[in-house]
Order: sequence, then structure tokens, then C-alpha cells
Amino acid sequence: MAARPQNIGIKAIEVYFPSQCVDQAELEKFDGVSEGKYTIGLGQTKMSFCDDREDIYSICLTTFSSLLRKYNVDPNSIGRLEVGTETLLDKSKSVKSVLMQLLAPHGNTNVEGVDNVNACYGGTNAVLNSLNWIESSAWDGRDAVVVCGDIALYAEGAARPTGGAGCVAMLIGPDAPIVLDTALRASYVTHAYDFYKPDLTSEYPVVDGHFSLRCYTEAVDACYKAFNAREKVLKEKAQNGTNGVSDESKTGLDRFDYFAYHAPTCKLVQKSYGRMLYNDFLANPTHPAFAEVAPELRDLDYEKSLTDKNVEKTFMALTKKRFAERVKPAIEVATLCGNMYTGTVWAGLASLLSYVKFDPSEPKRVGIFSYGSGLASSMLSAKVVGDVSTIVEKLDLINRLNSRVVLPPQSYVEMCDLRKHAHLKKNFKPSGNTETLFPGTYYLTEVDDMFRRKYEVKA
Repeated sequence: MAARPQNIGIKAIEVYFPSQCVDQAELEKFDGVSEGKYTIGLGQTKMSFCDDREDIYSICLTTFSSLLRKYNVDPNSIGRLEVGTETLLDKSKSVKSVLMQLLAPHGNTNVEGVDNVNACYGGTNAVLNSLNWIESSAWDGRDAVVVCGDIALYAEGAARPTGGAGCVAMLIGPDAPIVLDTALRASYVTHAYDFYKPDLTSEYPVVDGHFSLRCYTEAVDACYKAFNAREKVLKEKAQNGTNGVSDESKTGLDRFDYFAYHAPTCKLVQKSYGRMLYNDFLANPTHPAFAEVAPELRDLDYEKSLTDKNVEKTFMALTKKRFAERVKPAIEVATLCGNMYTGTVWAGLASLLSYVKFDPSEPKRVGIFSYGSGLASSMLSAKVVGDVSTIVEKLDLINRLNSRVVLPPQSYVEMCDLRKHAHLKKNFKPSGNTETLFPGTYYLTEVDDMFRRKYEVKA
């Protein structure tokens, strides 16, 4: 019997974001809000956006084709292709089927997987499916690809600066430099109307902002507790009843060298990292790390703790240095692009690789927290065990982020209106400018009288 695959994880990663963005400080002035409301209050610096030339099909085609090209991936080496998105153009036809244009011409149509839809969580579900497939008896020896991305748009108002656009493609298989722990993960899924898209005539969601923040925090708590419990069980099994050695000077959060989060806003990520340490405090309040923490916080009612400012400030302060070192590198892309929805947490991993130098002789553990409203969430564990320098070089994230065109807020509003006009149209030709697109970008040229969409590639 052939040996089972080992070290399953991410072998290659590509991130796409539009060539244009808006400066959040300029948007503050344009919207007439107080200085710092978006840049400090939300922790956002710039926001990516696209006009009517790009849609979910085009950005996924751009990202997937770029992954294949940059890493010289044989299209026939892919046995599974899944998409995570909540940006829907069709109630029946999957985005994955559109992406088959990049595989079928090479004779590869034996490819499992379709789309995963649950707000910002679909990409993570696609990753879990891919890991499960490679571990299963159904695996045929080929690699999997996950493509996850969205165009995040909001109606005019308080939520609009939390938008963004982008896409991530990942090659998943054995013997990977970034290994995902297939045994250790935890999920929290429940029913909530925090953010949803019931109006199919609009790209805009219905959002209960304060409730959504609360749901995210509850998910952080539940996933972290379940993850810790699962890890304890696995450790006990591995030790087979013997006493394991652990570093009692460290908190639970210190198991992770780095952490990547889904980032609706970067400020929420900072609060959530502190929230995990609050969970460590509740589990072990006498730990020396919590010597200065007010004892009354230990007995706080759970419901109150979700919105308690003292809890928030105390643990954000305690994690301030660690956040800067371990989490901030993973939100640089989100800070500069905004929310990619399904792609955000995985773009966070790419961001981490690009802003931190990894030494293959010193494996580093990365926590991953994924959240999608409605709601579904998971916490995973990854280890950077191999040389990722080729990935970093091919991503070229920092240079590409710096090469974008920063457009004035008025242009952003006009492009939002262009998209609004284009939504659900047939017999339609987009009018957006193709000159500023990055080379290799797929763009829409026409929607015919049967809603069939045609694309070209920017030379």
C-alpha cells in the first residue's frame, strides 16, 4: 500500500487586488467625518475597488491564471478546484465552472469541487474540503487549488469604508512548506442575522453592525475554547498517559508565533487578539502574566464581557507588543486593501510571509481564525516548516501594493455607481477604463442577451 501523504498544506499562493484604491484619510474628509474615524477607528489606510470592468469571474480568472503561470503549475496536476465567494452573479452556475476554462483546454475535466458560500467563510471551507480530500481514499495523487475572493461593496453610509476587493488562489498538496494541521481545528456555527444579502437585485448587504461585532467576538471565544480542548485531547493521546513537558511561564496565546485573522476591520483584529488572552485569563487567572489584571474581571458575566470596555482595554494593553510583532504583519494587506471577504484571512497569511522573514531551520506556528457572518467560523493551526522565499518572491506583494493608482474619493463614488448601473444587466457593454489595469488582468467586454459574459486579458 502506498504511503499516505505527509505535511499537507499550502505549496503556492497568489493574491490579486485591483490596480486602483482610495485613501481612507481622503475619504474621511470627503465624507465629512472626524479625522481618524476610518484610519484609527477602523484601522484602515487604503481600500481597493473596481469598476464595471471587473466582476467575480474576472478576478478569480486573473488570480487562478496568475497562480498557474507564476508557479509553472501543470493544469493536469490539479484534481480538485474549489471556490469560496459570496459575490454571486448566478443562482445556479458556479464560479468554479467558469474557472474550468483554464483547465479544460488542457484535457483536464476530471476535477472535483464546486463553490462554497457562507459570507466570508467559504474560502476556509474550501481549504478544509481540500485537506479532507487529500487525506481520504478518494485522493488520486494530484494537488488541489482553492480560489477565494470577493468584491465588498456597501451602500453609502457608515459601513462603506469597510469595503474592499481582492482574491487569493492557493495550491494545496503534500510536502508543503506551509503545513496545515489536519487533526487540530475547531469550529463554531450558529444562526444569526448579523450580515446577509437577501436582496438579489443589489450588491449591497443588510448589516446589523453592532450585532455583527458581537457575533465575531462570540465566535473568537467559542473557537478558541474548542481549539484548546481539542489540542489537550490530542496531546494526551500523543503522550499516552505520560506527563508532557510544557512551559508554564507562557500563556496559551504564546503557543503561536503569529496569528492571521479574518479582518472586517483591522481594529477588530487587534481587539480579538486581546480577547484570546482574556480567555487565557479566565482559564488560569493566577498565571503570573495576569498579576496586574483587576480580579473582578474574572467574575464578569459573559454577556457583559462581550461589550465591556475595561476588558477590551486591559487585554489590548497586555497584548500590544505581541500584537505588533505577531499579528500586525498579517493585516498589512487588509490595512491597505480593505476586506476581501472570503480571501481576507488567506491574504493575511500571504501578508505575514511577505512582511516577516522566515528561516526554514526554525519552524514557526501560525494560528488562523476564519469568520463568516450568518454565521460560520473556524480556528486552524499552520506551521511554516520549509523555504517560503520563492512564494514571497512570486507574490511580490509590497511592490505591487505600492504600484497601485490612488484615485480621489469622487472617482470611487463614481465607480460604485458604475457597478450599481451594471448589476444584473444584459445586452450590456461596460464603460470602465482598462488602461490602468495590471497586465494579465481579465476584464469584462460584454454581457450578451442571454447574460453570457465575455472577457479579454490586459496585455
